Amino acid sequence: MFYSNYYPWQPASVNYKRQQWPYAAHDYGNSPYVINIEQATAQNPLYRTALWTGKHLQLTVMTILPGEDIGLEKHPNTDQFLRVESGHGLVQMGTKREHLDYQQYVQDDYAILVPAGMWHNLTNTGHTPLKLYTIYAPPEHPYGTTHPTKQDAIAAE
Repeated sequence: MFYSNYYPWQPASVNYKRQQWPYAAHDYGNSPYVINIEQATAQNPLYRTALWTGKHLQLTVMTILPGEDIGLEKHPNTDQFLRVESGHGLVQMGTKREHLDYQQYVQDDYAILVPAGMWHNLTNTGHTPLKLYTIYAPPEHPYGTTHPTKQDAIAAE
């Protein structure tokens, strides 16, 4: 499938509201797939959406609202790559939940690499949504995962 034009997404404002995204309910995994990842990430209004889940890796796009975070987590057997397309955030990592000794501010075009077994969190420190995509190897979330809000993601765990 070729999508030359994604559905319009309105820039964030003080009264930012998540909007529907027509591709959110479809995971293209295990099929060949090509996507303009910058455009898809920028236009994703949902907290987390799995775009492609294969046998050995997974691609998700995320929108973290101002003041929100991903939540402190650790993936024992999964390496993670995150790329910030827009926004500002604080990455924290450490080998112990109560000792996040690695901290780095990130913004547009930054890449974050999280080794398997490392506690980590990403907090939106800006005034606009933090837009990013993540590659998990192996996949972290079930095929077709869509979480419109962080609360939905927490409820699914």
